[in-house]
Amino acid sequence: MQARRVPSPNFNSRPEQAEVSLLVIHNISLPPDQFGGGYICDFFSNSLDVSCHPYFEEIADLQVSAHLLIDREGNLTQFVSFGDRAWHAGESCYEGRDNCNDYSIGIELEGADDIPYSDHQYDVLAAVTRSLSQQYPTMTKQRIVGHSDIAPGRKTDPGPTFDWQRYFLVMGV
Repeated sequence: MQARRVPSPNFNSRPEQAEVSLLVIHNISLPPDQFGGGYICDFFSNSLDVSCHPYFEEIADLQVSAHLLIDREGNLTQFVSFGDRAWHAGESCYEGRDNCNDYSIGIELEGADDIPYSDHQYDVLAAVTRSLSQQYPTMTKQRIVGHSDIAPGRKTDPGPTFDWQRYFLVMGV
């Protein structure tokens, strides 16, 4: 799939011998619960104009990224190469293994926990996941998780409106 490239400086190399084996699904909206405006791309590229919204002052010093963003229309933006370590998971653990950024790919959906995702987002997410699963065969259905699964109590995304059953059905698994 074709993705627009917006390079983020918020990444580093994966640890040696780190095999990509986990897919983490997130949501983000900037300002919260609002869509469009390009603020997510600005945020991940450290160029967010904090004067545009009071909330932006709260996140101005954060340095985060994801590998991909899927906006409400299904447009795909890549910030970090899959071979590199994006800074999306933060303090995290999956199956007893800490630092999920080391061995995961992070995909952000433009959305919020309590707002349903678009048909376009499910379709593109499923297509991207199929492609990633071919590239990284250890990234099985059981190793596709929400941010809330690897950072419980700290994160809630992709939230209760994310329809896991629908996603896996569209994906064909």
